[in-house]
Amino acid sequence: MVETKLTALLAQKFEEEDFQDCFLVDLTLSPSKKLEVLVDTDSGITLDRCKKISRWLEAHLDESGWLGDTYALEVSSPGVGRPLKLVRQFRQNIGRTVETALKSGVVLNGKLIAVSDDDFTIEYITTVKDGKKNKKELIQTVLPFGEVTKTIVKISF
Repeated sequence: MVETKLTALLAQKFEEEDFQDCFLVDLTLSPSKKLEVLVDTDSGITLDRCKKISRWLEAHLDESGWLGDTYALEVSSPGVGRPLKLVRQFRQNIGRTVETALKSGVVLNGKLIAVSDDDFTIEYITTVKDGKKNKKELIQTVLPFGEVTKTIVKISF
C-alpha cells in the first residue's frame, strides 16, 4: 500500500538531525491522486520545513513512480480547527482552551492542563447553586482518550 510506504519514508526523514522533532499527524491519498501530508513538530512547524519536506517527498515520488506521473502533493501543518489526534499534539497545547466531545454526547470546554499517555485533564469554571446564590466553582476533569471523539483547540482573540 502506498500510504504505508510513504509513512515509512517520512519516518526515515524524521530521523535526520534537522527534522528529529517532526512527526506525521495524518496522511491521506484521494482516488484522484491528491496526497495530503499533515506534519507537526513539538515546537511548531514552519513554512520552510513544510517546503523542505514537500520537495524531498516529491523527489522520492517522482523517482519511485508510486503515484504515476500526475499527482498533487500538499504538505502542511494540521492547522487551526483540525482535531488533535496524537498525544504529542495534546502535550504541545497544554495551557490552551480546548473543546472536547465525549462519546456520551457531552461537550466540555476548558483549559488543557495536563496530558499523560492514557488521558488528559481540562479545567473549567461551572456555576453551582449554593442555597439561593449561584457560586462559581473551578472543576478539573480527567478524560481518558478512549472516551473522547474529538478535541479541538479553541482560538481566542
